[in-house]
Amino acid sequence: MRNSRGNGMSILLIGLGILVLLGVFGPLLGWLFSLLIPVLIIALGYYGIRRGNTLMGWVVLGIGLVWLMSKLSWVLAPILGIILIVYGVSRMKNGRHRY
Repeated sequence: MRNSRGNGMSILLIGLGILVLLGVFGPLLGWLFSLLIPVLIIALGYYGIRRGNTLMGWVVLGIGLVWLMSKLSWVLAPILGIILIVYGVSRMKNGRHRY
């Protein structure tokens, strides 16, 4: 007799894969997969650093970080703007002139 304990998850994954290939979840999952690749590149660079290949690891990690920052620029730019405004207001409230 065959053991069919894991068939439910397999069928679910096959069905999800078919829906992704047909384009049903394309707009929904496209942004997630576009973030997943840079994260995997960063993980690969970290793994290279840990294994002793530091130069190549740092290069790959740097490429992954730049790639991820470009993907998340729509979040990082407003956060940078808020930080600059808060820093400017705190300097004005301080009342001291720093040269």
